Amino acid sequence: MVETAQFSWRFFHPKYWLIWFGFAVLRLTQVLPLPLQMQLGKAIGRLAKVFAGGRVKTAKRNIELCFPELSQAEQAQLLTHNFEETGKAIFDIANAWWWSNERIQAHMTIKGREHVEQTLSNGQGVILFAVHCLPLEMGARIFGQFQPGIGVYRPHNNPLMEYLQVKGRLRSNKGLVPKRDLRQMVRSLRNPDVIWYTADQDFGRSSAVFIPFFKVPQAATITGGTTLAKLGKAKVLPFFVERNDDDKGYTIEVLPPLENFPGENEVEDAIRGNKIIESLIDRNRAQYMWLHRRFKTRPEKSDPSLYR
Repeated sequence: MVETAQFSWRFFHPKYWLIWFGFAVLRLTQVLPLPLQMQLGKAIGRLAKVFAGGRVKTAKRNIELCFPELSQAEQAQLLTHNFEETGKAIFDIANAWWWSNERIQAHMTIKGREHVEQTLSNGQGVILFAVHCLPLEMGARIFGQFQPGIGVYRPHNNPLMEYLQVKGRLRSNKGLVPKRDLRQMVRSLRNPDVIWYTADQDFGRSSAVFIPFFKVPQAATITGGTTLAKLGKAKVLPFFVERNDDDKGYTIEVLPPLENFPGENEVEDAIRGNKIIESLIDRNRAQYMWLHRRFKTRPEKSDPSLYR
């Protein structure tokens, strides 16, 4: 488990200067009130939509595949709104990593914390079943105000970015566990403790089943939630975070533990999980991370890509 951010003097090498400059500029925006940050983020998102051609195509295709019932105008509106929300997410991350606890608490609303407290008091670990909402970093920081847990993450390939993200995320977590370290996750749950778990992205063919996700009939979906809940003897609690409509704060909600989960069949569990994911995304479609190529892995290697 990663419990400290490892600094190195090599981070001052010129090859890292651009990263330092970017973070310094972002750090200066911390003096701005949240609504003004969000206006700036909205403008950044609109600008990104003009220049991020590949990402725009991916998000557009995901929306087409998931919501074919929407008109072309409605899909285009959702796409634009999503890029605006993506620009705002830059400041969500900065705020989650750098705001003081007092400032976090002044901008947060928490619902359902009693479900976490009751589960832990029963001697069972908590698996927070989350989706990749754009304000997810802020969701973790808010959750950490009353119950710091264990973050499951993908280590960054860039050493400086790894240092910065670990340092930032440890403000809301006791420690971080690489997403492939199942043994440490199980150990944490049996402690008992809280860990974060997401199953809404395409992690490849290994350990995946092909089941419906919105209107896509065969989407590669991992089944690790069943294994984790069984081995960790833990309860699964759906988790949701969103940036409020007025851009003046954030709300997180933890739903009651899933009943009869895990079940007897991991595929049925995964289908149930995808239905929950869909319901969470539907709460605020524009604040979901549509930039990810969710359907890149096809049931057969010879199947044509959905992104051509």
